[in-house]
Amino acid sequence: MHRLTVELGERSYPILIGQGLLSDSGNLAPHIRGKQVMVVSNETVAPLYLSALMKGLEGCGLERVDHIELPDGEAFKNLDTLNRIFDALLEKRHNRSTTLIALGGGVVGDMTGFAAASYQRGVDFIQIPTTLLSQVDSSVGGKTGVNHPLGKNMIGAFYQPRLVLADMGILSTLPEREFSAGVAEVIKYGLICDEPFFPWLEDNIDQLMARDEDALAYAVERSCRDKARVVAADEREGGQRAILNFGHTFGHAIEAVQGYGQWLHGEAVAAGMVMAAELSHLRGDISGDVVGRIRALLGRARLPVRAPEGMTTTQFLEAMAVDKKVIDGRLRLILLAELGRAAIVADCSAGDIEKALRLCGAE
Repeated sequence: MHRLTVELGERSYPILIGQGLLSDSGNLAPHIRGKQVMVVSNETVAPLYLSALMKGLEGCGLERVDHIELPDGEAFKNLDTLNRIFDALLEKRHNRSTTLIALGGGVVGDMTGFAAASYQRGVDFIQIPTTLLSQVDSSVGGKTGVNHPLGKNMIGAFYQPRLVLADMGILSTLPEREFSAGVAEVIKYGLICDEPFFPWLEDNIDQLMARDEDALAYAVERSCRDKARVVAADEREGGQRAILNFGHTFGHAIEAVQGYGQWLHGEAVAAGMVMAAELSHLRGDISGDVVGRIRALLGRARLPVRAPEGMTTTQFLEAMAVDKKVIDGRLRLILLAELGRAAIVADCSAGDIEKALRLCGAE
């Protein structure tokens, strides 16, 4: 088992990465302070892994363990579904010393974290991510929230978990499309803050896509280290943490226009990263060769590198105008200053953005 720490002073917490962690109470008990637990999962994950987690919780000296299963999918990441968590907590009379445990992917994790931040003005929660994307990205860093019809993740809070438990064995049942979506976020770290990781990915992408145990463990641990380092330096995204949004402004536009759940988050981010790379090239910051390497690696990971068919530049720009990264009427984009180093840019012209979009198939 590998153990990392997200260094945030009194809010610091460990990330445990390994095989067979889910059913071991020794991994859970030190991070549960009260006698009540509410497990939040979904109808896809719960039949597979809820019993193993319940076994792990048996040795934690708890008086009450409840669970709720939510509908599965990004389309249900909204206030209506969030209220189902609150309903369950209140109906089962959970007090302010309860611990919420998110057993699922990014949607479950984001909603459980937001529920924990809000219930009785804040209770503990633990992240047990069950997708590659959530293991290397959304479970780490304390971003929680839900979508609104006009924008993704527009309602939420920064709220850190007490523990992230990444059981690698869970990934064996992950569908191919979901796995590829997670690899998009792994590749992102090699682009924005860890240049030596990018050639490693180029050399090892075939083993990673085959879910080779050693390659997968290395990629997850390195991605978590990269994210933990960025989050520790800027917990609430006042500055440099924004680089983690590389490709996301374009990607969120795809998700909003296509309808949440039509494209997986990682798929939309993959296409968005190519758009951001093309824009970086238009600005003269990276070479066409680098853009080609990015496209090729994402393609080998079976990820989209072009805009959805029929999506227009106008649709992109309108959706991007309500992104969280619009401040004082100016859109901040995360672009590449060079391979392995991202920068926050607020002076991109609409013309250059449109040109980059068209290079990626937007109409």
